Amino acid sequence: MNLRRTLTAFLLGILLFVASVLGCPKGYYKNSEGRCVQRPAVTKSAPAGATARCRDGSYSFSRNHRGTCSHHGGVAEWLD
Repeated sequence: MNLRRTLTAFLLGILLFVASVLGCPKGYYKNSEGRCVQRPAVTKSAPAGATARCRDGSYSFSRNHRGTCSHHGGVAEWLD
């Protein structure tokens, strides 16, 4: 059982390393901290995990306030 956890942790570490080298998956962008964050989404109501509503009506998943909605007209409302 302990070997299984060790192997799982090792493989997860390799996957995270490869993702950091190759970039973010489709639908995500790399933020100023180097982390992959979901791109803004256009929906009728705030999706789970959204942190701000942009002035163009999209919802941001930004992890910090600086630069949030910068390509979407700025922040209309903070949700966090």
